[in-house]
Amino acid sequence: MATSRQALRKVPEITVWFWVVKLLTTAMGEATSDYMVLYHNPYIAVTIGGLGLLLALALQFVVRRYNAWVYWLTVSMVAIFGTMAADGVHVRLGVPYAYSTIFFSIVLAIIFIVWQRTERTLSIHSITTPRREVFYWLTVLSTFALGTAAGDLAATTMKLGYFTAGLVFTGLIMLPAIARLIGANEVLTFWIAYILTRPLGASFADWTSKPPAISGLGWGDGHVAIYLTILIVVCVAYLAKSRVDIKSDLRSG
Repeated sequence: MATSRQALRKVPEITVWFWVVKLLTTAMGEATSDYMVLYHNPYIAVTIGGLGLLLALALQFVVRRYNAWVYWLTVSMVAIFGTMAADGVHVRLGVPYAYSTIFFSIVLAIIFIVWQRTERTLSIHSITTPRREVFYWLTVLSTFALGTAAGDLAATTMKLGYFTAGLVFTGLIMLPAIARLIGANEVLTFWIAYILTRPLGASFADWTSKPPAISGLGWGDGHVAIYLTILIVVCVAYLAKSRVDIKSDLRSG
């Protein structure tokens, strides 16, 4: 029981703060990835992103209980590298966003199937073993790559523009929220919402950062990345101090 309680502390409770910080990391990951890849050597940028992700994952697996700084650092690095992976498939390999969206959807489906058959649950509250944590982070990485491809598909290939795409995904993410309120499966609605946060955050990040010529406000990728990083640090500092994202019966542990 003690081991399970410690493992559960590695994953935050699903509160409003969880979704706020999750959306901020998705937007930050989009802006940071674009800034690193478009304005610097893309191969060096991807290498740095990959190493950052590996370091963050190592820290996450080493800590014995949920740590807000380590957990959200890992999510942030997944956001950056996941964006690089999806964009790299399109920009460097020339794969259309429609195909990459389908590809990452299949990858995510395979992970879910293997995870379910192996562990008999996909619940975030069941992350109590290292193997389940591996499944969890593989899923998170896949959702970021999928969300990036889907967001760019809507904004560019379908020519909705970044702001309109953001509004579309805002409407879509309300569906699992409403479904949950009327009794839909908690695990299913959580993962649908989790996937949709990626294109939602990325669309609004691109809208603020990209030049007006391509339907943006022109703030710049670098500036948007910095602003969002500051907001994330402030939010995580609050979570680390208040511990509002930890179950009340575990806060004294």
